[in-house]
Amino acid sequence: MDIWIKAAQFILSLSLLVILHEFGHFIPAKLFKTRVEKFYLFFNPWFSLFKKKVGDTEWGIGWLPLGGFVKIAGMVDESMDKEQLAQPAQPWEFRSKPAWQRLIIMLGGVFVNVVVGFIIYIGVVFYFGVERLEPSSLKHGVAVHPYVEKYGLKTGDYILSVDGESTKNVMEVTSQVMFRGAKDIKVRHANGRVTTIHLPENIGHELFENSAFPLISLRSSSTTVDSIVPNSNAQKAKLQKGDKILAIEGNEIAYFDELQKLLYLNKSKSVDAKILRVNDTIVMKVNVTKEGTLGFMTTQKMIDIESVKQYKPSFVESFGLGIDLALNTLSDYTGQFKYLFTKKGASSLGGFASMGNMFPSTWDWEIFWMRTAWISLALAIMNLLPIPALDGGHVVFLLYEMVTGKEAPQKVLEIAQYVGIVLLLSLMLYANGNDVYRIFFK
Repeated sequence: MDIWIKAAQFILSLSLLVILHEFGHFIPAKLFKTRVEKFYLFFNPWFSLFKKKVGDTEWGIGWLPLGGFVKIAGMVDESMDKEQLAQPAQPWEFRSKPAWQRLIIMLGGVFVNVVVGFIIYIGVVFYFGVERLEPSSLKHGVAVHPYVEKYGLKTGDYILSVDGESTKNVMEVTSQVMFRGAKDIKVRHANGRVTTIHLPENIGHELFENSAFPLISLRSSSTTVDSIVPNSNAQKAKLQKGDKILAIEGNEIAYFDELQKLLYLNKSKSVDAKILRVNDTIVMKVNVTKEGTLGFMTTQKMIDIESVKQYKPSFVESFGLGIDLALNTLSDYTGQFKYLFTKKGASSLGGFASMGNMFPSTWDWEIFWMRTAWISLALAIMNLLPIPALDGGHVVFLLYEMVTGKEAPQKVLEIAQYVGIVLLLSLMLYANGNDVYRIFFK
C-alpha cells in the first residue's frame, strides 16, 4: 500500500507541474498569434487515452507518464514533422515570428516552473508555518557524522555560526557546507570551550565520496527499526520491524548517533548486533556496507524535540521566508551538479522510483507541496540545460541567431534535435536502470 501512496503523490505532483510548464509555452505562443497544434499531459506514442480538438489545438492525455508537450506549428521539436517544415513558412508558425518572441515562448515553461516553486514555498510557509531551532535552545548539542570528527567537530557540540553568520537553523549546516561552499564553523564544545573549525577546501567532495552526510543532525534516542530497505543487508540478516538495536560488537548504544558511529567504524565488516525483539534478546551477525549502513530506517525520537518551535509568520513575513527557501533550493540543487560528474555521483543518479521515494508513505499535504515546489524548481534548472530537445537547447540557437543575425540552418536544428533526444533517452534509461539495480541487486 505504501508504494501506491507514494506513486499517487508523485504522479499528481508531476501532472500539475507538467500542465503548468506547458501552459508557460502555450500562453505566450497564443499571445504572439502562434498556432499550437497539440497540448498533451504525458506522451502519446501510437495512441492517446483522451483527446479532443478545440479550435486549432488538440488537447489530450497520453499513456506514457514521462512528462508532456505542446506541439507548436513550424517548430523543430520532438515530433520531427519534416513535411510541415518543408512547406513555405506561414504567418501563424513559430519560425515566422521574430527571434525575441520565439525566445519568450521557449522560456515560458521555465519561467512558470520558477514562479510556481516560489509561490508554493510562500504558501507552505504561510499556511503551515516554519520550524525554528536555535542552537542555544539545544540541551544535548548536535549529532556529528563520525567522518568529520578528525577535523575537531564532535557529537554534543553546539553550532554557533557558519562562515561568520549566526546559525538560525542547525539543520541547514549540511547544505551550507556541501552546496554553498561554507568552510568555517564556530562551535561551543560540551566543556564550554569555543573554537572555530576550519574545514578543507574539498570538504564537499570528501563528504560526498565517503557518504558522510548529513554532516549535522539532531540527536535521537531511537534505535528501533521502523522499516527495512528491500534487498539490504538488514533484510538479509532477517532484521525485523520493531527490533531495537542495543549494542554493536559489545558496545552498548543509547543514541542513534552512537549506532551510526559504530557502524561507520566497522564499514565493510561483519559485526555482532545485540537485538531486543519483543521480550527476547538475541545476537545476530550483520554485514555493514562500505558506506557504514545496514539498510533500515528508524522513527526518529529527538532528544531535544521541545527545542523545535513552530513559528507562524504573518502574510508579509511569509514572502521573505518563502523566497529565501526557494533561493536556497535553487542554490543547493545547482550545487549538486559538481558531484554528478564523479563515479559515485553517476551511480547515485536516480529515475522515477527515486523521485517517487521523495514522498512519504502516508499522505501529508505539507510534505507533498514542499516536494512539489522542489521538483518545480529542479525542472526549471533541468530544462535550461543547453541540451538539444530541452528548452535550453532551443534557447542556445535563438541566442546565436539574435547575436549573429543569422538563423541556424534547419538541417543543423534537425540533427541537434535527434542528438538531444538520444542523449535524453540514454540518460533516462541509465537513471531508471540505477533504480532497478538498487531495488533488485544491491
